[in-house]
Amino acid sequence: MIIPIGPQHPLLKEPLSYLLTVEGERVVDSSLRIGYVHRGIERLCQQRNYVQNTYLLERICGICSHIHTTTYCQGVEALLGLQVPPRAHYLRALMCELERIHSHLLVLGVLAENIGFTTIFMYAWRDREIVLDIMEELSGGRVSHAATVIGGVQFDLDQQHARSILTRLDDFEKQMETLRNVIYHERSFQMRTRDLGYLSMEQVQDYCVVGPMARASGVDVDLRRDAPYAAYRDLHLRVVTAHGGDVWARTQVRVEEVFESLHLCRQLVEQMPGGPVTVRAPRRVPAGEVVSRTEAPRGELIYYIRSDGSDKPARVKVRTPTITSLMSLFDQLRDISIADVPAVIGGMDLCIACADR
Repeated sequence: MIIPIGPQHPLLKEPLSYLLTVEGERVVDSSLRIGYVHRGIERLCQQRNYVQNTYLLERICGICSHIHTTTYCQGVEALLGLQVPPRAHYLRALMCELERIHSHLLVLGVLAENIGFTTIFMYAWRDREIVLDIMEELSGGRVSHAATVIGGVQFDLDQQHARSILTRLDDFEKQMETLRNVIYHERSFQMRTRDLGYLSMEQVQDYCVVGPMARASGVDVDLRRDAPYAAYRDLHLRVVTAHGGDVWARTQVRVEEVFESLHLCRQLVEQMPGGPVTVRAPRRVPAGEVVSRTEAPRGELIYYIRSDGSDKPARVKVRTPTITSLMSLFDQLRDISIADVPAVIGGMDLCIACADR
């Protein structure tokens, strides 16, 4: 029997379509269809100038909008040979880590809701509001921040705001400790997530899975350490890994990465250098091509940008982390109970808006 899930379904936060082939209660095969929110953004980039694309690409995703503009602007700055002020690098990284925290809390809440743990969902999304409020205070926006521009950032941080952010992060950490204790000591939550969606280290490498999903299978990879950008080369970063390779291991990685991001945020605020936050950039970009890479909340984000010397890019290609994670879905769903499908899908942290563009 074939059971369809989606494109509209309470389990799915964004539209995509699963077709599950089942024998009794067991999933024996699956297929997937995406593209329901394709907007042709890469083609639109060729019709707009480099500055306009900064705001267009931010709208690829409402969860990780800042990292998209940061990756794009880094690429354009490389083509221009532009030296971004050190303070701008720190402010970009600060927004990146705040974005990582709120993204991880979002998926922790979604996973908990999918498997019936409403209390964990409420705790995660309650704490996430603190981080969103800080991001809004910094940039003026909760979803689209318009923080990064070619040559730097559009906001600055004074001493009063810096002290306020550190105080609120301290309060957030206390609440996050409570959430961590609830997740780690709730036996039924672990029973619903252990031994589900298993990916071995070899499968992760074969499918090119990245981000927390890869690190949960023991693959020690993180671009913030391996190919540092922005201010990350000045920071002490601990890459969080686990070895279970299942939904529970991914949950552990994301929870611990929230605390690591808190540690990085404090470093960024306390060590932030003085100086300007932006430099003037020319409107025309010299002919050439570049690949820009960053570590988004879901893993490695890649932008390929080619310039023909005009004020508009000849090509912008985006490779998001979700598209590689999707390729591993079929192995994760095979031979599990249909009742466990929500846990596997929730634990993957798929961003369909990123994948479809």
